[in-house]
Amino acid sequence: MELDVYKIDGSPSGEKISLPDEIFNIEPNDHAIYQAVRSFTINGRQGTVATKNRALVRGGGKKPWRQKGRGTARAGTSRSPLWSGGGRIFGPSPRDFKFNLPKKVKKLARKSALTYKAREAAITVVEDFNIEQGKTKEIFNILKNMKLNSKKVLLATSGIDSLLVRAGRNIPYFNICMVENINTYDILNCQNLVLQKSALEKMKEVY
Repeated sequence: MELDVYKIDGSPSGEKISLPDEIFNIEPNDHAIYQAVRSFTINGRQGTVATKNRALVRGGGKKPWRQKGRGTARAGTSRSPLWSGGGRIFGPSPRDFKFNLPKKVKKLARKSALTYKAREAAITVVEDFNIEQGKTKEIFNILKNMKLNSKKVLLATSGIDSLLVRAGRNIPYFNICMVENINTYDILNCQNLVLQKSALEKMKEVY
């Protein structure tokens, strides 16, 4: 598949570039995509939620009343889960939700997601560019020139420029990621994938 390379003013540069079939035209594996997205979302959980059981609640060391003779149920502690102010039964405790995938599955999922984007014609290749002042309006004007200012966009770069990151971080529907750090969730979560020309060459090496 061949795509036009665009300038940042939105006009075609006259150059065409081909997307490698081994990355953008494979047989998609939906289960690998599902596993990759599941891994990404699960690994984002902090797992710090916690409640106090009867062993952790302060107090309750003294037996509330004598064992027999009162005509009521026996009680050994005022911090019983059945009492107000007592511990919680089977409450959540801190845990690690980490869910890792084999490298081959991750790579297959990324290629499958990129294949879907290519089939949807949701990939745009742009010439390499730099931001001069690090202002949001610079990135916004580029997106506007390319008619992408109303879409959720993921910009893939070969390297991270601090000015580029600063200029784009205030746009809620715009995300920047290096090629080697891109993941399946980010690819699927964007409406249009914008690849810098050098990023596409880097992608051939990484994938």
